[in-house]
Amino acid sequence: MLKYFIYCRKSTDDKEHQILSIDAQLSEMNAVALQHGLIVAQIFTESKSAKERGRPVFNEMLTRIEAGEAQGILTWKLDRLARNFDDGGRVIGLLQRGAIREIRTFEKAYLPTDNVLMIAVELGMANQYVRDLSMNVKRGIREKVRRGLFCGKAPIGYYNEPKLRTIVPHRKLFKKVQKILELFATGNYSLTAIQMEMAHAGLVGNESKKP
Repeated sequence: MLKYFIYCRKSTDDKEHQILSIDAQLSEMNAVALQHGLIVAQIFTESKSAKERGRPVFNEMLTRIEAGEAQGILTWKLDRLARNFDDGGRVIGLLQRGAIREIRTFEKAYLPTDNVLMIAVELGMANQYVRDLSMNVKRGIREKVRRGLFCGKAPIGYYNEPKLRTIVPHRKLFKKVQKILELFATGNYSLTAIQMEMAHAGLVGNESKKP
C-alpha cells in the first residue's frame, strides 16, 4: 500500500496575506487521507516562498521519496509544491519515473500515466502568477514614488488605509508626532531628550511598549 507525505506551505509569516494557513491546509489533507484510507508516513510544513528553488523542507521530502520512504504526496494544491520550473521539473520527473506514484490535492489526483503537459501547464501558470504579481507590485511602487507617496508600512503618526491603499494621518497620534518634530526642529533637543518627550506623549513601540 502506498505511503504518503503531507506537504503544507505558506509563502510568508504574515498570516493576513495567506488564503489558507498551514493549520487549515493540514486539516484538509488529514481529512482527505481519512476519507480515502491513505497512510500518512510524515507531515512536512514550511513557511517559505516557492518562487525560487532552495526550500530545505521541500528538498528533504523529495530526497526521502527518492529513497523510497513514501510513494505519494498529499498537498492542498499543486502550486504548494512549486512556483518555479526547477522544482516543478523535479516533481514531474519523479512522477514520470514512478518514484512518485500519486500526487493528491484537495481537488484531484495526478498519476504517472497522466498527460504531463497538463501538469506542466498548471505549474507554469503558478510560475507566471508570481512573475506577474512581482511586476505589478513594482509598477505600483514606481507610481507611488512618482506621485510622492510613501511606500511601505506607515510610520508612527500615520496608518495604512486599506481601501485607498495609501497612508493617512492617524487621528489620535498625528498631532503628537507633529509636535515632537517641531520641538526637534528647534535644535534645542538631543535624540535622548526627544525620545523622552515621545515616551511622555505615549509614542512608544506598538508591541514592546517601550520608547
